[in-house]
Amino acid sequence: MAFYGQRIVDNLIDALFAELPAISIEGVRAVGKTTTARQRAATFLELDYAPVLEVLQADPRLVGTYPTPVAVDEWQKLPAIFDAVRRAVDEDRSAGRFLLTGSTSPKQPPTHTGAGRIITLRMRPLSLSERWDAPVFGEPAVSLAELLSGARPDVLGRTEARLADYVEEITASGLPGLRGLSASARSEALGGYIDRIIDRDFPEAGHDLRNPSALRRWLAAYAASTATTASYERIRDAATGGHGDKPSRSSTTPYIDTLERLHILEPLPGWSPTRNPLAKLTSGPKHHLVDPALAAALLGIDAAALLRGEPPHQPTPADRTLLGGLFESLVALNLRVYAQAARASLHHLRKRAGEREIDFIVRARDGRVLAAEAKLSGSVSDHDVRHLHWLRREIGDDLLDAAVITTGPQAYRRRDGIAVIPAALLGP
Repeated sequence: MAFYGQRIVDNLIDALFAELPAISIEGVRAVGKTTTARQRAATFLELDYAPVLEVLQADPRLVGTYPTPVAVDEWQKLPAIFDAVRRAVDEDRSAGRFLLTGSTSPKQPPTHTGAGRIITLRMRPLSLSERWDAPVFGEPAVSLAELLSGARPDVLGRTEARLADYVEEITASGLPGLRGLSASARSEALGGYIDRIIDRDFPEAGHDLRNPSALRRWLAAYAASTATTASYERIRDAATGGHGDKPSRSSTTPYIDTLERLHILEPLPGWSPTRNPLAKLTSGPKHHLVDPALAAALLGIDAAALLRGEPPHQPTPADRTLLGGLFESLVALNLRVYAQAARASLHHLRKRAGEREIDFIVRARDGRVLAAEAKLSGSVSDHDVRHLHWLRREIGDDLLDAAVITTGPQAYRRRDGIAVIPAALLGP
């Protein structure tokens, strides 16, 4: 069997599969769902293989007769299989029976949601701590789970990773199949990946695409808005620049909905505190693509150009640099992976007038939070932590910890108690 790099989500899958009968693993194409499911399957059913699909179309209930665990790859190609798995679970709720994988929601959804029978887990691109072929990042020394414990653990460690290494990883992609490619081969692969989204995945997801170039412009506009709360109108104007007639929201909403169903767009929701309501918080999302490498590819910019500060062809919001937004998006990817392992959720905070903003709010299951800022620098000033201090004053003990995630070499706690953590040293 080929080498399989252990994923952080694997521990969660194994823990849940030991007690639950069925798990659906969802995520963007080529993120590793198939390989992960295959590792655990006694029976592996590929629904993009015509003979297998034909048999199960004739009788979806056969899925309950195969040796378990049964893995069904790309189940959305036959939504009836989801209902068949649900019925099989109703008949036998033994743990570890079915793994489903899918890259999108089907055109015709199953007749039943599967609630109580099939749980859903998201698989995301590789976090920095999972990129075993990038040894400069080493082993993480600071645990997100420990920061969420409220114990204010010691923050120690040193890394050799520098800004150029992070920029390389922004463009290198966390998609496993792209790891180890040369910059030129990776560029071609990412271009082909985007073409596949537009030419095949979008139509297969049930959206009638009459103007592929318009979809490409929308994707580029979202890429240019990475890590911002840019409005729909601002993104629309960027996507349709030079065109006199602007499309209506009703005509373009299907673009956005389908891109989210394909897991290409992964907006970061605004945080709404439950026990300590704060006035004038906005719930609008921050825009992120599932992998910052896709954003860079859509904007036609590589690591060298990012380090030189060259602007992309697509205009970006004037309130931040593109590299700053892409670094924040890389940190967001890491925090999503680590928060999932800790059974926590990731958000951002922004007051409506923009006078208070915090890049990341990691919400623990009990409602308390860790607040974190991303900073494209190795140094942290008092000005950089002012919003973290404000939040501490506002919510008191509901703030478990606070941190600034940097590109610097050293992890430490400031005198005010705020953790300074190089992104390379943060792990689950």
